[in-house]
Amino acid sequence: MDYLFCIKRKPSKGCPDLNEALITTISSNNVIAFTTQTEIEDNSIRSYGSHVYVADLNTPWLSHKILSNACLVTVLQWDSTGELLLMADESGSIQIYQMKEHVLNEWNLKWQTSLHGEHILSAAFFHSGKKTCLNPEKKDSLFYNEKFQNVKFACSVKQFGSRPATGALLLTSTGLLAAIIIPHYTSQAPMIVATESLGPTRIYIKTADICYGKNGHFLLAVSSGDISMPIQCYKVSVRKSEDKCVITSETLPSFFLSEGSKEVIMEVFLKDRRYADLLNLNWVMKEDADSLVVAVGNDSGSCLQVWELREKALPVHEVLADTGEPKFFNTVLWQFQCSFQYGHKVMSLATSKMTFLNTLSSSYIVVAFADNSIHCLYRDTLKSICNITLGNLPSEEHFSKYSRSSHRIHTIDMSWLGNVLIVIDADSYIHVFKLPPQIESSTPLSVPYATTMLEYCLMTGLDWLDLLLVLRSGMLDPLCDRFTESFNRQPSSIQQYYYIKYMCIKASLYRLSLQGQSKANDLIQYLMLHSIATSFKSLLRPSEQCSPGDSLSITAEGQNDVDKVLMHLEAKEFTVEPSTLQSLQQLIQWVSDLALNLLVKLPDSRPSVAKSYELLRDIKAINTLREMLVLIRIWGLLRPACLPVFNKSDFNLDVLALIFRLLSKLVQNVSEPEDSLIDECCLLPSQVQVQQLQLQNNRVVLASHQMFQQLLPLSLEFNVEPECLISSNDSFYGQTVDSIRHVFLGRSPRCIKQCVRCGSSAGIVPVTRTAAIRAWDQRWSKSCLCGGHWRVQITHG
Repeated sequence: MDYLFCIKRKPSKGCPDLNEALITTISSNNVIAFTTQTEIEDNSIRSYGSHVYVADLNTPWLSHKILSNACLVTVLQWDSTGELLLMADESGSIQIYQMKEHVLNEWNLKWQTSLHGEHILSAAFFHSGKKTCLNPEKKDSLFYNEKFQNVKFACSVKQFGSRPATGALLLTSTGLLAAIIIPHYTSQAPMIVATESLGPTRIYIKTADICYGKNGHFLLAVSSGDISMPIQCYKVSVRKSEDKCVITSETLPSFFLSEGSKEVIMEVFLKDRRYADLLNLNWVMKEDADSLVVAVGNDSGSCLQVWELREKALPVHEVLADTGEPKFFNTVLWQFQCSFQYGHKVMSLATSKMTFLNTLSSSYIVVAFADNSIHCLYRDTLKSICNITLGNLPSEEHFSKYSRSSHRIHTIDMSWLGNVLIVIDADSYIHVFKLPPQIESSTPLSVPYATTMLEYCLMTGLDWLDLLLVLRSGMLDPLCDRFTESFNRQPSSIQQYYYIKYMCIKASLYRLSLQGQSKANDLIQYLMLHSIATSFKSLLRPSEQCSPGDSLSITAEGQNDVDKVLMHLEAKEFTVEPSTLQSLQQLIQWVSDLALNLLVKLPDSRPSVAKSYELLRDIKAINTLREMLVLIRIWGLLRPACLPVFNKSDFNLDVLALIFRLLSKLVQNVSEPEDSLIDECCLLPSQVQVQQLQLQNNRVVLASHQMFQQLLPLSLEFNVEPECLISSNDSFYGQTVDSIRHVFLGRSPRCIKQCVRCGSSAGIVPVTRTAAIRAWDQRWSKSCLCGGHWRVQITHG
């Protein structure tokens, strides 16, 4: 368990410590939500309350406040997509927030309701019914469809046509259940809220946890905190009936902690139960769990126990048994499995959010104690895998800027892939630790395991940033090679479907090494070329025989003269409105500049034995460029103003025809181009001015090659960009370039969008609004080209 980094803030002055619990949770997109007692910018008592912040794990020092609440926020819960954030407090207020136009630092309150006077303890969004696991029998298979299997899992609430509903189930401290069904964003229907008692009578609940059942129901485990009372379990179902919501609760087998092995329960708890409480209660899995981990303790020590629901055969009296039938009755009972004792009180407990294998041998339990020690335990035996103490770290001298008396842990949470642990202490400092692998927890992170995790993210759509943060520098090249080989073995249909995501993952891996920056830029440039080609071809009119895009590919093949290609094409298939063509001029210019830049780099390029990506050697990319040049040539006849602009030494030089001819020569042999082609490419800069393309900024982020050059842990500060992570390529001649529209935004644009992953910038002010350019902008409204969230950056002054 390695310490990666800590994010500090100025210590609060005069702020009372009322032991109010801080909470944190991390989404499937690796966005952290956490609470503080005072605002991060304020180190006095003036802003005392409960404040909710969010921050991306790649730039965690850039936090954004969503809510300031007078009452203590007791629940923070993300939905499975990471787009909705539910907040609930001790007064019964329930609020659901969503990002405004997919911008990380702008949030809207979408829905709210209230359960007046109810202290809300726990909440869970409805399950979508999608669950993908690693097939243990075929985990070494070459094909994704065999290696990963879709597990049969019902959605929590079904709508018309068995479509899964969006909503949440909540539980209060008085045993009240509340279900919220959120309408679709295109619907004008109101939000549906229903309440029901958990049991036949309302009961006091101090700690509870919710998990999903495979048949669409919820499993709830609750406790009053008294270890002499039973831990009760319930099966809760939520059903939508027309415009109403119906909640049904059934009692499941319960158990007493005293039924466990007496030798493993600390004697102080048995002798005087008044001084021992049930501190934490968690399901070991969030999906289809059959085991509970229970934490009991006081200030003098703690005991963790794992209880499992098992089928057991009970003897039946011969008077009640039928003749000739077995004298046993099968029933389901809770059985004690194992325990773990420690001499300090449990402060927080975290279990895995995802289940990669449906076996007890995968994943683990992480526990934080009052002495600031963090223990990682096997979930089926509670044997220690590793541990670390927050106050006695070997690199504690890194944190000398703000003097502190101690790190008192309040809450912990695990990322969805289980690679990092988020720790929040009493001063709202964020500490991030590297965790051992989920499946092979007894061995260090290996290339095969990391490859499997990347493949899992590729198939499920989960974010892989937490995996990037725990990779070692020596793993990057073997991991890229193995991941590439694995993807290339897939059927063509699979490759085509996941191609964009695959290229994004590869680009993020290359950005982690200094030598891989050019490869990452090549991948991003090809992704942009692929997107532009798709958009341009979507403007063409389909014919009865074949699409214009297909006929363009067939006709351009083997031709060196762009005008001869035009003679074999049907003009009406490529006709587009002149106003539309004019709005696409910047994209047309970028395609031409890309072709020029590739040809100019050819003389200095050497064939590489390595398997790393290079745009100059990609035949598919070169052919796509040739097709785009043919399309630009046709559109130039319809609207000459849309043609790319070149600064030429000879006014009569036809640059488009020259570029097409050189690319046609290159595509014939990309590994060993002819000497005559290299000579012509050497002459290009003297014939036409080559506009350099924007490189990926790699704005100050954690997942970059700079982090691998630092001594861990890093000492960071809220709202201050760390100098140790600043890249030398943060500017383009001092200009900010729009990476989506490919226009210059100026030296210091007042308001722009920036990607929190790769640092690319995009303008916010709308440009010429034709249907084509509007569709192009909407393509990138949700995320950057690399898949990262946008964040609005405003420059004051």
